[in-house]
Amino acid sequence: MKTYGTLKFLPKDRTWIIQCEPHVSLRLKRVFAKLSKSSQGCHILADNPELAFELIWFLQRFPLEIAPLERSYMESQARRHKDRVTLVEQLVNGLIKPRAFEMAIPARDYQRIAAETWLSTGGLLLADDVGLGKSCSGIAGLTDPRTRPAVIVTLTHLPRQWVSELAKFAPQLTYHIIKSTTPYPLTATHQESNGNGKPKVTKDTPDVIILNYHKLAGWAETLAPIANSLLLDECQELRSGDKVAKYRAAKLIATKADFKCGLSATPIHNYGGEFFNVLDVIKPGALGTRSEFIEEWCIGDSSGKPAVKDPKAFGSYLRDNGYMLRRTRQDVGRELPGLVKIPHYIDADLSAMNSVSRSCEELARLILKQGESRRGEKMLASEEFDSRLRQITGIAKAPFVADFVRLLIEQGETVVLYGWHRSVYEIWLDKLKDFEPAMFTGTESANKKEESKQRFVKGKTPLFIISNRAGAGLDGLQHVCRTVVSGEPDWSPAVLEQGIGRVYRDGQKDSVTAYLLMAEVGSDPVIYDVLGIKRYQLDGVRDPNLELVEKLQVDTKDRVKKLAEDYLRQLAKRGG
Repeated sequence: MKTYGTLKFLPKDRTWIIQCEPHVSLRLKRVFAKLSKSSQGCHILADNPELAFELIWFLQRFPLEIAPLERSYMESQARRHKDRVTLVEQLVNGLIKPRAFEMAIPARDYQRIAAETWLSTGGLLLADDVGLGKSCSGIAGLTDPRTRPAVIVTLTHLPRQWVSELAKFAPQLTYHIIKSTTPYPLTATHQESNGNGKPKVTKDTPDVIILNYHKLAGWAETLAPIANSLLLDECQELRSGDKVAKYRAAKLIATKADFKCGLSATPIHNYGGEFFNVLDVIKPGALGTRSEFIEEWCIGDSSGKPAVKDPKAFGSYLRDNGYMLRRTRQDVGRELPGLVKIPHYIDADLSAMNSVSRSCEELARLILKQGESRRGEKMLASEEFDSRLRQITGIAKAPFVADFVRLLIEQGETVVLYGWHRSVYEIWLDKLKDFEPAMFTGTESANKKEESKQRFVKGKTPLFIISNRAGAGLDGLQHVCRTVVSGEPDWSPAVLEQGIGRVYRDGQKDSVTAYLLMAEVGSDPVIYDVLGIKRYQLDGVRDPNLELVEKLQVDTKDRVKKLAEDYLRQLAKRGG
């Protein structure tokens, strides 16, 4: 049989090396889009089961010389891929029934499917809609003895909430909440009382170890040897990649753990390239190397942030290969009464805007200045301009946001109000002090945050002020509130969705209204424009069938440059 080249496997590097005739090389690069178009002579591909499956298909058309042992390994990898895809397809389509997990409150069918999927495949990104009970799916998996000891990593304010979920669904599991950044001997807390009304504590190894992302780096080397599973709650925390310590720590534990599951309705916050960082921890190597992922799936932009060029195709790929599972409320029959998002323009104090107009104008002109040199100076100017303009926009809007919220409360609503800057909170607190607002921001300790939540849930205040990025995963607000107000926007649409999801989630009995309060000056116009681009990246991947009504023409300009250009136009319009 004629052969067209050679195929070799390098076990140490876990790569396949292909050398073939020029016309076959051209076809190879068409089939394997992860190969750089400039790849010449010796083509290198990172090994994984999916690649092996595709290589066998390619060899049927263009036979290559390969050693028998390497061929056998490739075929076993291909079978793993085929078996996984078949299993996931049968589970999702109801052709195979998931097991009945040992739980005090039985998991719903779709939650059992998710648990069976991440146990069967070893790694899964569970991106179900906000409020569909992803934590229950995770805990169902932890009832399998093979997953224990298990490590749950979550946000700073959520360890106690996870203990409550364990007590509800799997009280037979012992746990330990890590309380410091440096390792110490672990003890196991049992749900049952030791006779004095307090949980029993022993020196046994706990079934479940719970910690937040900030403590992860200090504990990674201690937990990696003992963790059989890794459950990453709000796994968008890993989106920044290996430049941050918590990512490297999660990666270390993931390489040792047999089972990994990431939980988040919003797995990225910015551009689609962040999916690689998240998935490479949950399913190491599934997307190839970072360079292969970018070559195959992404386009770059002027600031070097890779965006997925076809989010719908990428989302279908993740779902079809069993890397991601995402169900909507409609899919699982858990639809809520309704959600209405109302963009609402409000006034802004132009005197506040004018107070920084000269300094902001200077920064804007420096950012847009043409020519070489002073790149570091421009970067610093960009950061300062972005921060200063967003803050002064929030301050200029703050009295009018407070008036709007007061009107809602006086009409009988309880309100969750989102913001970002401490100086903005101070204006809100002063103008709304008669309501004694509860606070959940970056300033309060975990205990204070819990006290604030309880004040709101128990009806001691009708107003809960939450920092944009502080409330992800928070549960319980849906029972007492149906109104959300975004007083200051975030650059990421996922942050807005997470915020609304604190109220619009399972257990909500009323329609939810989310007011997006926008000024026509300052940073608001550009931020809401950029949000359209980012939402396209997120929604297109999660739901390939979604018609993206918010999609805007993709603009590759740096967002701060857009901000500077728009600000100078505003100044010219105001005669500033």
